[in-house]
Amino acid sequence: MMSTSFVIALASGVIAGAAALSAGLIVVLRPLLVRYALARPNARSSHRTPTPQGGGIAILAAALLVSAGILAFAPPLLGAFLPVAAAALLLAVVGAVDDIRPLPARPRLLLQVMAVIGVLFAADLRILPDSVPLLLEQAILLLAGVWFVNLVNFMDGLDWITVAEMVPVTAWLALFGALGAVPPGPALAAAALCGALLGFAPFNRPVAKLFLGDVGSLPIGLLVGWMLLELAGTGALAAAILLPLYYLMDATITLLKRLARRERVWEAHRSHFYQQATDNGFSALQVSAQVFGLNLLLCGLSAVTLIWPTPLVQAACLLAGLILVGGLLRRFATPRRTYSP
Repeated sequence: MMSTSFVIALASGVIAGAAALSAGLIVVLRPLLVRYALARPNARSSHRTPTPQGGGIAILAAALLVSAGILAFAPPLLGAFLPVAAAALLLAVVGAVDDIRPLPARPRLLLQVMAVIGVLFAADLRILPDSVPLLLEQAILLLAGVWFVNLVNFMDGLDWITVAEMVPVTAWLALFGALGAVPPGPALAAAALCGALLGFAPFNRPVAKLFLGDVGSLPIGLLVGWMLLELAGTGALAAAILLPLYYLMDATITLLKRLARRERVWEAHRSHFYQQATDNGFSALQVSAQVFGLNLLLCGLSAVTLIWPTPLVQAACLLAGLILVGGLLRRFATPRRTYSP
């Protein structure tokens, strides 16, 4: 039985190693991305100048290589991780193709469904009470998994926003693993993904010199969704909802609004609350900083649900999370006041 201090030291080493590997890969790959993977601005873009995309290649490579390297010392954990890694690589290929030449919606969705099914079979968990039929639960988890993959992709439209969202989530999942609240495989993978994102962060800070690209956002959504599923599988469903609550609410409310307006929801747009914020006078750095601060509060609430796992505490924390996120969404949707001398 490993001590908590040893597990924390191991996770810290994994984060540092993945960060160094991710940053090094970006330095090597960036000249190729500048030449072959420029994202040119359009009416729906948040950037103004052509910027290379594809930073997700380095993030995914670093996260998977470091995770597999550590888990190789525990073959059963590595065996459970490999199907998840394969599904993430599938979505990385889908994203890379989509970055170069956009894929039609149907085949892209079909491949996402296949990847999520692979993760669900690998995890083999029950989340809902046994009174819920297994087939119904699997259908719900499949729908939730595909939506989570897509919403992470939809929300990756501003400098540093994915870093501001996913670094706290993955760091907290790694910490939960050190405390025994998350299985060791997903916890170490969370530490590796956290480090890989930190290695990417200097290149993506406003004004970004490199974008993540679909090659990164799709597999990151799948990996984080798997980690949250593993957390929920321990009985911590409230914590698993609280950690990504900002992304969940921004993307889902935006989707429902677009459906109500009968828009083509699979097409690019500028309707998300974080996009409204930049139109309403917030800088990219201000938006990402507020998302990061909110996520720290959500991480704290998720920890409370683990320390006091009573229905009343979980309901209270979920309500508090909804209020906090709702307040930030309202702030983003409201034009900033300007004062003239």
